[in-house]
Amino acid sequence: MPNPPAPPLGPDGKPIGPEALTAIFPMNLIEQEMSTERWIPIPEKVREIYQLWRPSPLIRAHRLEADLGTPAKIYYKYEGVSPAGSHKVNTSVAQAYYNAEAGIKRIATETGAGQWGCSMALAGQMFGLEVRVYMVKVSYGQKPYRRSMMQTCGAFLPTRQRARTCDWWRWNPPPARP
Repeated sequence: MPNPPAPPLGPDGKPIGPEALTAIFPMNLIEQEMSTERWIPIPEKVREIYQLWRPSPLIRAHRLEADLGTPAKIYYKYEGVSPAGSHKVNTSVAQAYYNAEAGIKRIATETGAGQWGCSMALAGQMFGLEVRVYMVKVSYGQKPYRRSMMQTCGAFLPTRQRARTCDWWRWNPPPARP
């Protein structure tokens, strides 16, 4: 990159240092995120797990080439061969590894259609982490197979009734105790 990326910003819009991120990330992940190094070595344990589905196959897009009328050969990388079914497991494995190395025991995350939740559940299982996944309500009902995969990997998915939001508690306060 010709210019370094902008630093992360705090709630006040001003740049923050690594120490401000320690409430939600272990230092080893923060150091990697804020590194200016061109290459960061991939830990051997992570590389071993990647070998379960990588390298991802390249597939030639013959019909796209024909539709475009191009002499170019176009390929795409098929990431569906990973156990989670998407490319997202490539980062969830590393994140789970670094969290486990830092002594973190539990991870909470959110997911829309479920790909990230499946990826984090799988990675958490591989490194002995407890994973809680908050899934978008409509996907919770429409994506039972992804929900099932997360649960098979040991993740806990609270239903909407159990995942009370701050707004819900404001409008439905618990009964007063005598």
